[in-house]
Amino acid sequence: MADSSTSPASPPPLASSASTAAEVSGQLESVLSDTSIPLARRWCRASVIEMKLLVYLAAPAVMVYMINYLMSMSTQIFSGHLGNLELAAASLGNTGIQIFAYGLMLGMGSAVETLCGQAFGAHKYEMLGIYLQRSAVLLTATGVPLAVIYVFSRQLLVLLGQSPEIANAASIFVYGLIPQIFAYAVNFPIQKFMQAQSIVAPSAYISGATLLLHLLLSWLAVYKLGLGLLGASLVLSFSWWIIVVAQFVYIAHSSRCRYTWNGFTWQAFSGLSEFFRLSVASAVMLCLETWYFQILVLIAGLLDNPQLALDSLSVCMTLSGWVFMISVGFNAAASVRVSNELGAGNPKAAAFSVVVVTSMSFAICVVIAIVIICLRDYISYIFTEGEAVSRAVSDLTPLLAITLILNGVQPVLSGVAVGCGWQAFVAYVNVGCYYIVGVPCGVLFGFKFNLGAKGIWGGMIGGTIMQTIILLWVTIRTDWNKEVEEAKKRLNKWEDKKQPLLS
Repeated sequence: MADSSTSPASPPPLASSASTAAEVSGQLESVLSDTSIPLARRWCRASVIEMKLLVYLAAPAVMVYMINYLMSMSTQIFSGHLGNLELAAASLGNTGIQIFAYGLMLGMGSAVETLCGQAFGAHKYEMLGIYLQRSAVLLTATGVPLAVIYVFSRQLLVLLGQSPEIANAASIFVYGLIPQIFAYAVNFPIQKFMQAQSIVAPSAYISGATLLLHLLLSWLAVYKLGLGLLGASLVLSFSWWIIVVAQFVYIAHSSRCRYTWNGFTWQAFSGLSEFFRLSVASAVMLCLETWYFQILVLIAGLLDNPQLALDSLSVCMTLSGWVFMISVGFNAAASVRVSNELGAGNPKAAAFSVVVVTSMSFAICVVIAIVIICLRDYISYIFTEGEAVSRAVSDLTPLLAITLILNGVQPVLSGVAVGCGWQAFVAYVNVGCYYIVGVPCGVLFGFKFNLGAKGIWGGMIGGTIMQTIILLWVTIRTDWNKEVEEAKKRLNKWEDKKQPLLS
């Protein structure tokens, strides 16, 4: 592997899409730096350029995350139409257990997002494949203890105070999700590897085709073969593995990855301790976010009528999660744009990208929140036919709308943090806002003031508002020239020399 002295000064002839993104990105910095153009006209031109990049990046990324989430959502819908107990079990299994693994794996995979994005922006293409493999090795090893947790999920849920009947049904659902853990371990590094190169459309096509197959297989497993909860979750795991295999085949054979994927290498096993530390910082940051509303579901299971609380929250959290995937798509776009621009030494373009992507995500989520409010009396019937659940969901819809609007900003700012490599700082912010403020307030309102699920959710929204304000303040005050220098230092530290990834 070449060291920094032999790295190309300019990018090799990449595939047209990535090359176009790089050219437009360089044009953005030039426009923002051209003081001969009036400020208003400069911003107008820059907005058009940035919008082109975001449509190219964010639209397929949003499709990927929404389609992947729809697979889990459809599994929950199939389970819900078996009965209210099955809906509560699938909700607890998905939101109470599966999200635990999802958050950890996605968080650890974000280390690849930072390093691959900045390396690609700096034209150090040979490093991307090694980062991908190192991350996959670490995440697969992490999946082993997670699988053990899944095996003992029933005992764990009962220990946390859940109803034994619901916990037993949820554990059956969770057993079928064990293969999904290891699909996550490979999928997230592959996904971040491709996103860093602005290769997002193939993942969208693969996910879309897999969703259609998933719906067919779920229908067969649940309704025709009568496999119930276990069959539904096994099909979900199988569908994730289809996505993983298809994406890897694309990487191995596509000309667009010929400079970034050079096959398997033993270098993937060197420098793992350094990579692990960065991965842990990323994991802590994102886990504290993804687990936050998982805790809401677990706490709701301790209320007087846990099945109704879980069913109503399940509907709201599933809708929130589905809309959240839009923001996660913008999160990915923000991370790629910021990391690429910092790696390329374009501070003005990085800062401007943050403004545009946050504004777009916020506007879309506001519109969706308004639609949800208008349909508040009907949305629960997608998941279950119970009228009691419908009334409970309608009562929770205002809180759902507030959450959706906050999700239009907060995940994008987290993407900016990943692009800059601020994971450790954001982890501290999340601990304070979510677990020192949000969760205690939720418990206080829900149990002490007898506000039930509304009180728990309302208190936890307070923690989200506090976290969003802090991230906004930090982002606004960021010195982007300094961030460019930090990116250079990080790449110099992590670039392969005599001993790969050792500082």
